[in-house]
Amino acid sequence: MIPRFLQGLKPTLHISHRGGALLAPENTLPAFHMAVERYRTQMLELDVHLTRDGEVVVAHDDTLERCTDASGPLAALSLAELRRVNAGFHFTPDQGRTFPFRAQGIHIPTLREVLRAFPGLRINLEMKPEAPGTEDVLHQLLREEGALDRVCMGSEHDSVAERLAARMPDACHFYPRDALTTFVLSVRGGETPPVDPRYTVLDMPLYFGEIRLVDEDFLRTTERLGQWVNVWTVDDPEEMRRLVSEGVGGIMTDRPDLLRQILDQAPHAQ
Repeated sequence: MIPRFLQGLKPTLHISHRGGALLAPENTLPAFHMAVERYRTQMLELDVHLTRDGEVVVAHDDTLERCTDASGPLAALSLAELRRVNAGFHFTPDQGRTFPFRAQGIHIPTLREVLRAFPGLRINLEMKPEAPGTEDVLHQLLREEGALDRVCMGSEHDSVAERLAARMPDACHFYPRDALTTFVLSVRGGETPPVDPRYTVLDMPLYFGEIRLVDEDFLRTTERLGQWVNVWTVDDPEEMRRLVSEGVGGIMTDRPDLLRQILDQAPHAQ
């Protein structure tokens, strides 16, 4: 059965990776607003962690150094403590010459804030923590916000993805790493892949080394098997154009501005 998340979607989707990480501080509300309001993104890709007091927050790394003015594990801080962290501190559009977001009071958002800021918008969500029980916290939040049908979720870790699928069987789930690898290698090798009914979306890289994993043959096979394909992270305009012409389901990009230009030039795309 096709998850409600996928119903009505047509290729090629404009998906902003972490909100457009090359244009604004990643996984922050300013980045998400820019992607939605300026570049008409159809889906936000984001990552979530749990704070020390069990709040679901939007961030990619499990430590704070790369993106903020703080340091140490994110999970060691409460939400109140994280509110004092500057999430725009390290973003620079010009290789360190300027840091235009430092003085704007940007914080690490909660998932609840993002869901409420963009009602109805679809979200591709990766659960980062491996600890059992995180699926229960996420499930409760999505139920409270009425957002189960507009979130496609998963994890790099197969064990986490399996727990998410078991906890929310009617939601949309993307393949975790090992299951994805097995599926892609089977298709590329001309074999019938093992289709797991728990997963309907392949969030996958475009390349493995020098090998381009996604092409028209691959997309024909996945469509026949009822699987939707999103590729990450594509910032090159020529690759974007080729993927659109091949009919890929969605393109995740750090340059939502470039993808919007290309999709606007392709009448059959969105």
